[in-house]
Amino acid sequence: MLNETAIEVRNVKKSFKVYLDKGSQLKERLLFSKRRRCEVRDVLREISFTVSKGEAVGLIGRNGCGKSTTLKLLTKIMYPDEGTITMNGRVSSLIELGAGFHPDMSGRENIYTNAAIFGLTKKEIDSRLEDIIAFSELEDFIDNPVRTYSSGMYMRLAFSVAINVDADILLIDEILAVGDANFQAKCFNKLKEIKANGTTIVIVSHSLGQIEQICDRSIWIHEGVIRAQGSPKEIDLEYLDFMSQKIQENNRRDLEKKQQQEQQSRENEAEQKAPPAEDTPQAKKRWGNGNARIKKITVFSENGSQQEVFRTGESISLKIDYNVNERVPDAVFGIGIFNRDGVQCYGTNTRIDKLPEFELTENGTFTINLKHTGLLAGEYLIDIAIETGDGIPVDYYREAAKIVMLSAMGDVGIARLQHNWELGSRIFEVI
Repeated sequence: MLNETAIEVRNVKKSFKVYLDKGSQLKERLLFSKRRRCEVRDVLREISFTVSKGEAVGLIGRNGCGKSTTLKLLTKIMYPDEGTITMNGRVSSLIELGAGFHPDMSGRENIYTNAAIFGLTKKEIDSRLEDIIAFSELEDFIDNPVRTYSSGMYMRLAFSVAINVDADILLIDEILAVGDANFQAKCFNKLKEIKANGTTIVIVSHSLGQIEQICDRSIWIHEGVIRAQGSPKEIDLEYLDFMSQKIQENNRRDLEKKQQQEQQSRENEAEQKAPPAEDTPQAKKRWGNGNARIKKITVFSENGSQQEVFRTGESISLKIDYNVNERVPDAVFGIGIFNRDGVQCYGTNTRIDKLPEFELTENGTFTINLKHTGLLAGEYLIDIAIETGDGIPVDYYREAAKIVMLSAMGDVGIARLQHNWELGSRIFEVI
């Protein structure tokens, strides 16, 4: 393996036996041997990839495609049936947080135990102890047994240990929702700092926004093989487009079975939900199952005037009118702001902001008011999305709106953007 390569995966295969009905006692196994029928499921089928030192790679794909299995093979929690995996450097994994914790030991004692699992000596742990405790924000509870900790405190301590190992390679599996909102932001910033210091990162996440912000490359795993890899923004778009098509195919099959006696009505509904024709520019910018559709987007200033050009520091409001074709339970609205180079400058949604759960049953509007944006002078494109709570796109509209920021004299920028949401007649302030 080249010196500049941190991870090399070559022709790796992994399968599991799934027993349909297996006796738990020796007597049952002897008398009912037919109950031991099983089927072999191939989870990974000859995947190969390399990760360079200091590179951050995101693994994406549907549930059951083999992402987490790949990560567990990299950590050597399990081993491949065929192929080779070579890791160059100390490995730290954020997969099963707190797997080595003992409930009757104090937080301090568990730090020593867990850090030792990652390969640190006592001297190394002593030098990092105060940093670990400070990052976890558990100074007042560190000498209490961890069985007295809440689940959030438990995860915070485990996360703090894992990221202070000073590993060469960091493996992460869907753990960026640790603790409260402030601690989540702290964890996210810490990961950016770790990456900037040259640590190699492999992350599994269904949050494509996180992948785009942290990773240099995305690898899309589909049914045990690598379907595509490249720039996160490009691969994420291909993946979402694929998922959207699958959802639409399932919806069409359900409609055909369910409403055979209402042929004309079904055709009209499918017409309403159909995405733009594949040969139009708009088709490449929108996808979703069509249960709700964004109809109109208005950008206006704090005084209510409709405009697209603003001075840096000015408040910006986006009003989005939408139509509902079919009830959307547990709805989520979101936006993302990108510069002309495709770099995400800001993004949020109603789930991140912890707004009360709601559903869409009729046409309406939602408005997001952005205050003290801190955006520098330049041109920005805005993505607007309606999704379900489990991440299924209802109407994702890429580059739905454009704004231009002009420099204001004396403007120094604000580090933290403020905003609020208006859903119908309800206003939710988010700071």
